[in-house]
Formats: sequence, C-alpha cells, structure tokens
Amino acid sequence: MTHQPTAAGPEAVTRTAPAPGRSPKTPGAGSGRPKRRGPGSNRHGSRWTPWLYLIPALVVLAGLLVYPIYQLGLISFLEYTQAQVSGGEPTTFKGFGNYRELFADEQFWQVLGATVLFAASCVVATLAVGCALAVLLTRIRALPRLLLMLAALGAWATPAITGSTVWVFLFDPDYGPVNRLLGLGDFSWTYGRYSAFALVLFEVVWCSFPFVMVTVYAGIKAIPTEVLEAASLDGASQWRIWRSITAPMLRPILVVVTIQSIIWDFKVFTQIYVMTNGGGIAGQNLVLNVYAYQKAFASSQYSLGSAIGVVMLLILLAVTLVYLRLIRRQGEEL
Repeated sequence: MTHQPTAAGPEAVTRTAPAPGRSPKTPGAGSGRPKRRGPGSNRHGSRWTPWLYLIPALVVLAGLLVYPIYQLGLISFLEYTQAQVSGGEPTTFKGFGNYRELFADEQFWQVLGATVLFAASCVVATLAVGCALAVLLTRIRALPRLLLMLAALGAWATPAITGSTVWVFLFDPDYGPVNRLLGLGDFSWTYGRYSAFALVLFEVVWCSFPFVMVTVYAGIKAIPTEVLEAASLDGASQWRIWRSITAPMLRPILVVVTIQSIIWDFKVFTQIYVMTNGGGIAGQNLVLNVYAYQKAFASSQYSLGSAIGVVMLLILLAVTLVYLRLIRRQGEEL
C-alpha cells in the first residue's frame, strides 16, 4: 500500500513555519481558550471575601457587646432610678451630670485608688508565683511535673464562686484549719481591711497563677538549651540566667500575661463580693465592680452605676490599646 502525497507542497511548509524571532504557539493557545487573570484582577472580590465570612460573628458580637455598651452609655447620661424604672417619674436627660456627681464623690476616688493598688498587688503576686513555678517545672522530673500541672489546672478550672467559698471556710475563725495550724485562734481575716484584701489576694493568685505558669513554661521550653548551658558553663547563677537571658527572651510572653492579668484583676467582682460579704465592713473592701453593683442595684441609682461602668470600660480600653500596640510592635521586631 503506497502513501498518497499530500496536497500541501512547499507553500504549506512555508505557511506553517514560524517567522524568525517569534516563538511557535503552544497547542490550545488560540482565541477560544480563556486567558489567565493576572494578580489583582479580582482585587475587589478578594478584598470583601474575608468580611463575608466574618458577618455571622460580627452580628453576634453586635448583639452581645455593641448594644449593651450602647445602653450602658445611654443610661449614664439619663436620670434613671427606681422611680423611672417603675414609671412613676419620666426619664430625663442629665448629660454629664452623673459623671460630675461621680467625680465629686470622695468615696469614688478612694475606691478607684483601692482598686488600682489591689489589682497591681494581684498582678505582681500572680506573675511572681507563676514564673517561679514555671522555672520549677523545668527543674523537676516528669511525674512531679505532671502532678503539679494537674493541680494547677484544677485550681484554674475551679469556678470563682466555688473557690471563694472554699477559701472563706479555710480561713474561718471558728472552723477553719488555717488558724489552727498557724496558732491564730479566733482571728477574723475578713474583719480588718488589709487582712481581708490579703485573703482575697491569696484566692485571686491561687486561681490565676496557672495561666502564667503554663504560658511561661511553654516559652522557657522554646528557648534553645545551648544558650542556657553556655551561660551555666560560664558560671552564671540561676538568678543571673533568668535576669539576663531567660527574662529578655520571654519579654513578649511576659507582656501578654501581664496585660491580661491587669484586665482580669482590675475587674474582680466575685471574690470580693463573696469573701467580704459585699465589700467588707462599712465598704472598706470595695472595688469598682462591687461599688458599681451597690450603686446600681442596692441603691437603685442605675445611672450612677452605669457611669462607673463606663469609666471602667474606658480604663480597660486604654489598657487593651496599649496591649495591642505592644503586640504589634513585638510582631514587627520578630
């Protein structure tokens, strides 16, 4: 069987040969195939895509956070007491009158100062205990380490009201075992102002140090062991290693746990309310959260209580902004 010559002669070869300086077209590269879109061609679509996924969460946050904050701020500008709640008197607009009354109250500044000092003491004690136990976790064997972490996580998982009740029983002047072990007799921890604050501080540190301990321990384990071994071989003490090597390398983690501890301890309510029976004798152990609760619900001055809540919100917002700025700066450094 012989092959028939094709009808295409030299002219066909000439037509199919690529011109000099031009690369031959790849198969399928004709006008019927869609062109690939370059980067940024769908820029507007990709810009709004993350927000579409965030819409459900934003709706929930708006209902649970934005609206209550709006109501809190609105009530703080009104004359809103039990008379207005029951409908006996109309609600009137006071503007900044509630804030002027609040800032003119000497007790408010005393409570604010006590809150700042108490929160600072809790933060320092929590960081000291948490960091010390984190270092201890790196020095002990596996089984004691596991037992210590389980005990700490158990304290962390205990509800605040349950832990406060247990601590009140432990330090009870009649039936508590602590006074018997220390030989204090019928000494009442909740009678004096400073002893009551100290008792609450113990409970706050007890339920807060596990977070610091676990976080700092994870940071220590991430430090290269060669650095610590080199410092030890050079004759540096453990305190010197911690101060000059470990702490600087843990600075981002320490900033995070410090700011979060400030936020948590500044708005303590349950421990103070339960352990001092609503703020102590004659309000000697009041903090801002308990003070706002007393103004709003015990005295039915809801507008003053809302004003205190707004002041606390602004203080914590300032702390949060500092926290975010530090995190952003550390992220840039890393």
